[in-house]
Amino acid sequence: METSTTWRPPLLWRFLLALSRVVIFPFCRLRVSGTVPAGLRGGPVILAANHVSPFDPLVMVAAFHKVGIAPRIMMTGGLFDAPVVGAAMRACEHIRVDRGKAQVADALPAAAQALKDGSMVLLYPEGRIGLDPWMWPERGKTGVARMAAMTGAPVLPVAQWGAHAVLPYEAPKNIVGALLRALVRRPVVQVGFGVPVDLSAVSGTPGAQAMRATRLIMDGIDVTLAPLRAGEMETPRFVDRSRPVDMSRVRPRS
Repeated sequence: METSTTWRPPLLWRFLLALSRVVIFPFCRLRVSGTVPAGLRGGPVILAANHVSPFDPLVMVAAFHKVGIAPRIMMTGGLFDAPVVGAAMRACEHIRVDRGKAQVADALPAAAQALKDGSMVLLYPEGRIGLDPWMWPERGKTGVARMAAMTGAPVLPVAQWGAHAVLPYEAPKNIVGALLRALVRRPVVQVGFGVPVDLSAVSGTPGAQAMRATRLIMDGIDVTLAPLRAGEMETPRFVDRSRPVDMSRVRPRS
């Protein structure tokens, strides 16, 4: 894919990246493994991550600062409508996703343009906090695969684990108690950067390609996640009792 410009992260975004590490420090101990390969650090690249807690986007931002990257993030449209926060998201040039609305189709070309401008773009292929009862990544949506096909940008899986021990699924309900407990325990929260997903052998109709590529991308997140949750491969050590269970999107794992 030819890039038209080299995107430079706005000053506000660079400041917020640094601030995130200060914000999370009292509540958890961040551990980061792996990194973005040197050949991809200038973008374009799609970062595909699992989603385990309302706290994990903040953890992910702190991990980005630690490894020295500044991706643009595809975020739910509600954040862009919020006072102050919405203005900050727009100033940082993040990408709005209006799930469940007619405008949701606008997100894909906006993200594709960001990649053409030389950005890294972070997406959550699950499209929500995962509800797999064992907390493995759910069956993904095809948006990441379609974006990769549209732009030719490589897909780098990113896995995270432990943020559910800081903030449970039900947050902001009971958030004060959860944060006070986290202050005392300071659980370890891990982020791992994997290896680019090989999509070169994917073939078939566009729809079939998107589905096959999505399975490979989710498998890549699984592989990256496995060492982060060693000793917790079946049942998480910390069980979030507020998390509902949805078996409809559980993926078979070998």
